[in-house]
Amino acid sequence: MQHTDQFEHAPETALDWHRAGTGAALATVVQTWGSAPRRAGSQLVVSGDGRIEGSVSGGCVEGAVVVEALEALEDGKHRLLEFGVSDEDAFAVGLACGGTIKVLVEPVGTALPADLLEELVEARASRAPVAYEVNLATGARRLARAGYPDRIRLDRSGLEEDGKTFVAVHNPPLRLVCVGAVHITQALVPMTRIAGYDPVIIDPRAAFASSERFPGETLMDDWPDEAVQKLGLDSRTALVLLTHDPKLDDPALQAALAADVFYIGALGSKKTHAARVARMQEAGFTETQINRIHGPIGLDIGAASPAEIAVSILAEMTAVLRGKQP
Repeated sequence: MQHTDQFEHAPETALDWHRAGTGAALATVVQTWGSAPRRAGSQLVVSGDGRIEGSVSGGCVEGAVVVEALEALEDGKHRLLEFGVSDEDAFAVGLACGGTIKVLVEPVGTALPADLLEELVEARASRAPVAYEVNLATGARRLARAGYPDRIRLDRSGLEEDGKTFVAVHNPPLRLVCVGAVHITQALVPMTRIAGYDPVIIDPRAAFASSERFPGETLMDDWPDEAVQKLGLDSRTALVLLTHDPKLDDPALQAALAADVFYIGALGSKKTHAARVARMQEAGFTETQINRIHGPIGLDIGAASPAEIAVSILAEMTAVLRGKQP
């Protein structure tokens, strides 16, 4: 899942605890200096009865944050905390040196209105990228469904240049849709899991898409265009076409060209790709749409084996995601 150094379900847990009547406070890293153990946006949830989920420092300052969170639940006010993480404490959680972090603590239902948290949770459930904005001086809060495109693309929460507006990016998990349960897919899927993707493998050929070849993975034996329609394609989805068979690749490719996926890659030689482009032109797609296809797929690193090709694909996906168009 995306951002393993952050507690991914913090808003949902905070809302559950608030609704259960135990109370909840969200603690969020808003700024870091040096080698702080957690990046901006990392979250810890504290319940009124002392339970915690998540982390803001890998264990260095959690105890102090919990104390402040319980006090915030008593007085209903947010607070901005600053901690210096010593070299000794940082070493204990696997870092070479320490740093400084600022942590925003928000009690739910008072400083952080419950209806605003509900709106955030609903946006996350619908896979809608959204930014949570809070003015640290005034306490004004809102969800920004438009704006902050660079922060959203880069998954970069943090303080704006004014030094008082904190923006927490809430992106849906990255998703990889692989059409073709082939050898490259066997190498690519575990690599993308490490990189934070939720992979789905589509192949109507039972001999290819078997649990023996892909243990524990999500397999769909639908025809590719039907499968992607069920899944839905959005701006956090990468589509990779690996079958070499236009009858399987093209239906999913056409669905992706009409959608807002951030990456489309298709296996094959330059000659194969030229034929693919011609088929898409005949299907009525524009030059701009067709130019979104990365084919031959992957960065040109001289890859030969399925594993090396998978590395080149993941590298290209990352470059496109982060705005470094290869």
